[in-house]
Amino acid sequence: MSGAVRTVEIFQKIPGPQSFMPGEVIFTEKEKGELMYGILEGEVEMVVANKVVETLNTGDVFGEGALVQPDQSRASTAIAKTRVVLAVMDKERFLFAIQNTPMFALEVMRSYSDRLRELKHQM
Repeated sequence: MSGAVRTVEIFQKIPGPQSFMPGEVIFTEKEKGELMYGILEGEVEMVVANKVVETLNTGDVFGEGALVQPDQSRASTAIAKTRVVLAVMDKERFLFAIQNTPMFALEVMRSYSDRLRELKHQM
């Protein structure tokens, strides 16, 4: 089972997923963030300075920087590319998940690291 699948399984247990239609903004660059997201269905584009820098898919997580660096603003804008269903995790749930499922924390870090590495190769 891949890390993204295990990570999204934890997100699937969170009640009240949110849906966004294509083109809807999930969050914007420079705003204060208090939530991270797991993609249950669909695709999300991450935009920096009006340029799409990556497209995330079902199983991916994003926005985790808001929970690990709460004093920093969002580094990107997230926009639904397709109809997207997201599980939303606040800091309390995030801390609970990493305390009770250490692999969750490792998979979130791995996802973040892989995405940074991929972005670097695109530059």
